[in-house]
Amino acid sequence: MAETGAVPEVAARAYMYGFPLVFNLDQMNRYVHEGIGANPAAPFNSFSHARTLAGPKDTFVTINNDTLYSMAQIDLSVGPVSLHVPDTAGRYYVLQFVDAWTNNFAYVGHRATGTAAGDFMLVPPGWTGPTPQDTTVITFPTTVASIVGRWACSGADDLPAVHALQDATVLIALDAGAQPAGLPAPDSTVDPDLLFLEKLRLWSRAYPPAPRDLDLQTSLASVGIGLEGTSPYAAPDSEFAAELAAGLRAGQENLLTALTQGASPEVNGWKLTFHAFDYNLDYFEVGALDDPAFKIDNPQLRIIERAAAAKGGLWGNHPYEAAYIMTYLDDDGEQLTGTSTYTLRLDPTPPVGAFWSLTMYSVPDFYLVDNPIDRYSIGDRTPGVRRDADGALTITISHTEPTDPVARANWLPAPAGDFRPVLRMYEPDPAVLDQTYVVPAITRVQTAQ
Repeated sequence: MAETGAVPEVAARAYMYGFPLVFNLDQMNRYVHEGIGANPAAPFNSFSHARTLAGPKDTFVTINNDTLYSMAQIDLSVGPVSLHVPDTAGRYYVLQFVDAWTNNFAYVGHRATGTAAGDFMLVPPGWTGPTPQDTTVITFPTTVASIVGRWACSGADDLPAVHALQDATVLIALDAGAQPAGLPAPDSTVDPDLLFLEKLRLWSRAYPPAPRDLDLQTSLASVGIGLEGTSPYAAPDSEFAAELAAGLRAGQENLLTALTQGASPEVNGWKLTFHAFDYNLDYFEVGALDDPAFKIDNPQLRIIERAAAAKGGLWGNHPYEAAYIMTYLDDDGEQLTGTSTYTLRLDPTPPVGAFWSLTMYSVPDFYLVDNPIDRYSIGDRTPGVRRDADGALTITISHTEPTDPVARANWLPAPAGDFRPVLRMYEPDPAVLDQTYVVPAITRVQTAQ
C-alpha cells in the first residue's frame, strides 16, 4: 500500500490525527453500553445522570469533582431531537456540545444562554426544516455528538435540588419510532494492535472531519484510512502489519511528548492550557464564541493540541467557560510525588464569575485518587477550610495526613506515587486569561525519609 519505510511515518501521523475521534467515540460507546462510574449506561438520545459527585471509581480522564454530570450521547441519524432545560434560578450549569472530533461547538447554560427555562432543536448536518416558535436550533457538525452537562453542587445537602434539575432536562426525538444507527462496528477479526486504525478508517468515513482537514485525511490513504469495503487490517501481510504497529507505537510516543511538553506556556511550573481546546475553527452554534482569541491558527499545532487535549482532558471547555491550568512540577522543577509534602499559597484566590477548585489526579492515568477523607478537590466551596490571617489560602498537598489542624483542614490528599493537580476556574475573570493573575509554584516543604 505504500513504499517500504513510508508506512510507519504515515501510521504515526494517522495516530496523532485520528486519536481524538477514536478515543472520543470509544468513550461514547462506554457511556451507551456500560456507563462510567456514577453515570449509568443510557441509550443514544437520553441523559445519564450522575447522582453523586465523581470519585475514584469514575475512571474517566481528568473528570471533575465540582459538579454533577449529566451525559447524553446524541445520534441524529433519527433526525432532529428536542432539548428542554429548566429554570435553575441562577445556579451555575453548562451543557457543552462536543462533536465526534471533539470540537466544542455549542454551549447552553449560565454563561451562554442564562438560567431561565429554554427549548432547543438539535439537528444533523445539512438539515433544513421548520423551527417551532421560541426554539433555538443547534446544528451538529457530525451526526453523533456528546452533551456534557455539569451542575454546580455544594455538597450532599444540595443533591436533591440538583437531581430535580437533572430530571427536568429532557431529550425527545421528533420521530419517536426511529432507531439510532449507532457507531459502525469494527471488523472483529482485526488484531488488537491494529484496531485503532480500523476504527479510524470506519469512523472518519461515517463522521467526516471539517473540510479543512480532508486533505490531511486523504494523505493517510496509504495506510488504509478512507478505504471502503473489506478491512485492510483483517489479514495484512506480516511486514505491512509490523510497519503499521511500529508507526502506531511512534504515534503514541509523540502524543505523550505533546501532552507532557506541549505548546502551552508555563508559569511557575503550571501549564496554562487556556487555549488547549481552541482547535475548533469552523463550527460556532449558540454559546460558542467565533473569536480569533480562541482559535489555534497554526495548522500543524492545531492537530497536535487537539490530540493532547483529548488524551489529557477529554471534553474540556473553552477557556471562556472554564480555564484549566495543571502542573507536574514543584518549585525546584521536580516531579510532584506522594513521597513529599507541599504547599500552595493562593493570595488572592482565583478571580472567577462562578467558582474555582484544585483537583488531584494520578499519573499517568489522570484519575481521581482514593484517600481516607474522600476529598478529591479543594476550592472556594469546600467546607471547613481555614484562611491565613491576611485572607490568603494555603493548601497542603501530601499523601500522609497532616497533624497540624490548619494543614489538616486545608489538606488535598495525594497518591503515594506521582501526581498532577489541575486548577479549574469557572467563568474566569479577564485577569486569568490575560495572565495578570498569576498562580505561584507548588512549594516542597518536606521530603519523606
